[in-house]
Amino acid sequence: MTEHEIDATPSEETVATRPTHSGFVALIGPTNAGKSTLVNHLVGAKVSIVSHKVQTTRAVMRGIAIHNNAQIVFMDTPGIFKPRRRLDRAMVTSAWGGAKDADIILLLIDSERGLKGDAQTILEGLKDVKQTKILCLNKIDQVQREDLLKLASAANEIVNFDRTFMISATNGSGCDDLMNYLSDELPEGPWYYPEDQISDLPMRQLAAEITREKLFLRLHQELPYASHVETETWEERKDGSVRIEQVIYVERESQKKIALGKNGDAIKAISSSSRKELSAILEQTVHLILFVKVRENWGDDPERFREMGLEFPRN
Repeated sequence: MTEHEIDATPSEETVATRPTHSGFVALIGPTNAGKSTLVNHLVGAKVSIVSHKVQTTRAVMRGIAIHNNAQIVFMDTPGIFKPRRRLDRAMVTSAWGGAKDADIILLLIDSERGLKGDAQTILEGLKDVKQTKILCLNKIDQVQREDLLKLASAANEIVNFDRTFMISATNGSGCDDLMNYLSDELPEGPWYYPEDQISDLPMRQLAAEITREKLFLRLHQELPYASHVETETWEERKDGSVRIEQVIYVERESQKKIALGKNGDAIKAISSSSRKELSAILEQTVHLILFVKVRENWGDDPERFREMGLEFPRN
């Protein structure tokens, strides 16, 4: 290298002394738009459950990602829809509350479904929100580009979005551009969490969420929406394994029979699937014991709402 040549490669010291950025990004959208899938992809690990059954995310889940010099805290909110029950109202309130607390609001729209129904309602609700707002059209691999452009134009006519991204939460298309934008846009400041932390969800609650996911994946066409999983005991054993006891609550005896299955086949399959995933996450042997109990009208029990991280609606 001559005296006139400059090494343009930043040194490790230069990178380390760059100012850090941090902040919260709330993902909102209709049910089953792909919010949980997107959060898991951006974080690089499972922090939110994914199911074909609608409204599986019930409270705000936080997934933490590091990109460039930014720590991005994604808030996976429940899908916003027209509430019919007390639990529905609590979930929708939680979703809008999460959005109000964020630095950036990311609206995720299923490109195949477009702006029908709940999507239109959410756009109307975003008109007066003052935070930075970005639009993400998901499942772009399923829709023609011309239709995507029309959809983006129609949404931006209703809300003046700061940016629009076209992505696939499943295969990651467009996600690098999204992460680059978020890391630059979030304010300068110290990181909120340790570098190796990917979620602020307690492990007991995450374990319950994983079992609830397996429950829905196995029985989503048979088991009604009103089911709930709680981790009751968590025992670390001397041999390095962990013994976890969980209870699946349903509202009626007929639902208990569905959850158990013929000769216990359903509950055994759910337990096996959940145990395998928990063992991989915890990197230790897991002994998982599941019970199914009937608790009538648990959807009107304030204690269950607190367990899920939701505020109990009084009306």
